[in-house]
Amino acid sequence: SRAEEVKDFVEKQVNLSDSVLKTCETKKSFVRKSRSSLIILAMILPSSEETDDLDSEAEVLLDPNTLSDDGTVSLNSLAGSEDGKYMAYGLCSSGSDWVTIKVMKIEDKTVEPDTLSWRGREIDAGTETNSNLYHELYYHFLGTDQSEDVLCWRDQDNPKHMFGSKVTDDGKYLIMTIEEGCDPVNKVYHCDLSSLPKGLEGYRGSKSLLPFIKLIDTFEAQYIAIGNDETLFTFFTNKDAPKYKLVRVDLKEPSTWTDVIPEHEKDVLSTACVVNGNQLVVSYMSDVKHILQIRDLKYGSLLHTLPVDIGSVGGVFARRKDTTFFFRFTSFLTPGVIYKCDLSNESPLVTVFREIDVPGFDRTAFQVTQVFYPSKDGTKIPMFIVARKEIELDGSHPCLLYAYGGFSASMTPFFSATRIVLSRHLGAVFCFANIRGGGEYGEEWHKAGALGNKQNCFDDFIAGAEYLVSAGYTQPRKLCIEGSSNGGILIGACINQRPDLFGCALAHVGVMDMLRYSPLHNVKRPWEQKRDGVVQYPSTMLLTADHDDRVVPLHTFKLLATMQYELGLSLENSPQTNPIIARIEVKAGHGAGRPTQKIEVKCRCNVCELQQIEEAADRYGFMAKMVDATWLD
Repeated sequence: SRAEEVKDFVEKQVNLSDSVLKTCETKKSFVRKSRSSLIILAMILPSSEETDDLDSEAEVLLDPNTLSDDGTVSLNSLAGSEDGKYMAYGLCSSGSDWVTIKVMKIEDKTVEPDTLSWRGREIDAGTETNSNLYHELYYHFLGTDQSEDVLCWRDQDNPKHMFGSKVTDDGKYLIMTIEEGCDPVNKVYHCDLSSLPKGLEGYRGSKSLLPFIKLIDTFEAQYIAIGNDETLFTFFTNKDAPKYKLVRVDLKEPSTWTDVIPEHEKDVLSTACVVNGNQLVVSYMSDVKHILQIRDLKYGSLLHTLPVDIGSVGGVFARRKDTTFFFRFTSFLTPGVIYKCDLSNESPLVTVFREIDVPGFDRTAFQVTQVFYPSKDGTKIPMFIVARKEIELDGSHPCLLYAYGGFSASMTPFFSATRIVLSRHLGAVFCFANIRGGGEYGEEWHKAGALGNKQNCFDDFIAGAEYLVSAGYTQPRKLCIEGSSNGGILIGACINQRPDLFGCALAHVGVMDMLRYSPLHNVKRPWEQKRDGVVQYPSTMLLTADHDDRVVPLHTFKLLATMQYELGLSLENSPQTNPIIARIEVKAGHGAGRPTQKIEVKCRCNVCELQQIEEAADRYGFMAKMVDATWLD
């Protein structure tokens, strides 16, 4: 991707897109309004170990905006030590998936000399297309050089295996999970740290790996350890339970498993945490909306259902030794609330701990509707529709339809400042289709849109677009479709299959050159197909980044070149008069952990996606121009 020909191609495409975007009059207004209502949803769930008084004034511990002069270094992850004295945080550059870990002493905010970098060839991470193989798991001693880290596990026979680890609350067991892809399946190994004669110190300079014992050694299901009493472990799993359940096993009797919370008939068990000694905080996803419950740890019985609005519960912070826990809530019309739940009395007490307010935003002016429309094969697909209250269903409204549909990722309600701007100032209706391939109804829903069933994703999305037209929300020329990453292939496929149904298409960092269904190899001239009237491709913007190491930019470059060539955009008399352009971000990656200097609020890919205001202004300014939407102050 660094060849001179490619650089020349990129430069010409940037010039072409700039010439088109200059004609998009709403772009400047969009930037201005987005900045005025801009909020950073980076509220960190609190730890009672890290502050003397939860009601005291909060202070800045780490400001991501100061990490680099040009704003291309961003905060990827963080974790506090058990005693609250240290915070480890991961930094990524230009949106790359590669992370460097630093350590801060919380008391005086000094950064320790410890620096943990990814180990590999010295390349410009993100521009290469090589596979990331031969993972290794290390233990780092604070205050030492990375070269002295203890190698805990490697597997030279299985180069694709990826290792995750955590230590149990009692400090006794190291639980290692092993994955080899994106499917929700993993192996589980455990190591009794208390049985090591000299502890982990005894492995310094040793070539021996830790003495892990294999509990689960097949890739048949997902297992996540949520708590233990000595050798008695509770796991979150989809083993024989596509909607997930909680199970228990004694490491001394690894072949005997019992259900703690059996699989629900319809709702998907999303998360479970141990809190308050012998209780569980569990969240269920019911028709793409979250329910939060308190249950008994030993028997799994329901104790309380907590009051939660229609929306998404995320980031539950609970510890077994605490009587209180925190959880984050968001919805299409609620930017972010952190709730505190006190379990010290018989009835749980839920109070607002922190809340984000968007200046000038009146949530009562909008309404959220959830509909269930039939797909091609009759399957009912949920879709959220966000619009101003009491709009006329006369087909006149600009409309944005978004979906993902992959990797068992669920698209529950979330707040987007830029999409609110779309609705407030362009009169747009914005919609989210929970198509198959996601995890909204568990593993069966995921598999129904994966591999050989991928066409179901496209059918579901197309049916959603047809519903919006038939219900009077919009009309094809006013309808813009959008998707990112796995959703990018969705957009590429749908404009190939139904170019007549959409007026505009936005495909972010798409996987376009594929084996089973490849948008790249299915570009056809609509006017040569047997269709009524002259049909052309909708106005299309493909978005990518030159440092994307998850979906390399060549996917977008190849589709862009193919569409422009096949549709004859350079010919004077081509029926394709709608523009086909690309927006290519320089020094940026796949989306997760993009710079926070110019920030948009959380947009879903199967992880948190921070997108820049400038990019949002470009794509939605392009959309406004192509679907003929007028800016309203």
